[in-house]
Amino acid sequence: MAKPGKRVRKKGEKKNVPNGIAHIQATFNNTIITITDVTGNVISWCTSGSKGFRGSRKSTPFAAQMAAEDAAKKAQEHGLRSVEVWVKGPGSGRESALRALQSVGLTITMIKDVTPIPHNGCRPPKRRRV
Repeated sequence: MAKPGKRVRKKGEKKNVPNGIAHIQATFNNTIITITDVTGNVISWCTSGSKGFRGSRKSTPFAAQMAAEDAAKKAQEHGLRSVEVWVKGPGSGRESALRALQSVGLTITMIKDVTPIPHNGCRPPKRRRV
């Protein structure tokens, strides 16, 4: 039995967050969309793989669009209205995920590219021979 006086947080409790940050990580194999508040606490997230796309279909712009729409709708339930967008990675889902966030009804205040660029760090993988 739960001790009296302890506050237990219910699963899925709605926070009222009017503005946040949408992190779009577009790799060559998948697209991950995470929506956080301004301090970095996760409100909602979605990936192309979690929407049911498998294999090479995960990396398509359509899969990124579906994932972005789902993450944005979950975040809007928490009262999110405006987002800054931080885009990371070289994948094909960058622009389509951005457009999907806009089409759902979120106002985009800023777009920032945070793709890490090495100052000649690790050796890149060898070229594919197909």
